Amino acid sequence: MWQMKRQLQFNQAYIAFGANVPGCSGSPGETIMAAMQSLDCVDIQFIRSSSLWTSPAWPDPSEPEFTNTVALFMSHLSPLRLINKLLKCEAHFGRTRRAKNAPRTIDVDLVSYGQKVSLTTRVQLPHPRVHERAFVLLPLQEIAPKWHLPGTHRTVSELLAQLDPNDRQQTKVAQAVK
Repeated sequence: MWQMKRQLQFNQAYIAFGANVPGCSGSPGETIMAAMQSLDCVDIQFIRSSSLWTSPAWPDPSEPEFTNTVALFMSHLSPLRLINKLLKCEAHFGRTRRAKNAPRTIDVDLVSYGQKVSLTTRVQLPHPRVHERAFVLLPLQEIAPKWHLPGTHRTVSELLAQLDPNDRQQTKVAQAVK
């Protein structure tokens, strides 16, 4: 029986990574790098990432500071399947959800998936708080200066301009990713 092969459509997936306590792979930065590498496969292909950035812990700045990065991947998975893979990645690298905003070994969030806008209980795209987070927007601007928030057409520069200047100044480049 003759079957037509389905053409896979790949979409840009911007994924944010953050950590503020050591994990099974070492320091927060090392854990983030290992998590990014673990996602690079046939279904989710790594393209590039920003430098590692640091920012104060929130809401309690006395907690260890966060290390963050944003990476561009291409994926043919549905947004829900991709989110499920990101949750498995978090579990693999020791993420536990004891309390909201608690220190963590890894946090992996789907920031955007192409131009898709979705507000279901499982899939919220773009990420509902991306416009409030310098620690995501600054690394995103580094690798995708022309990116704009799906559904609004606001550029990453416009979103950054709307943030409190202290938030932008407290987030800084820690090191370039090799």
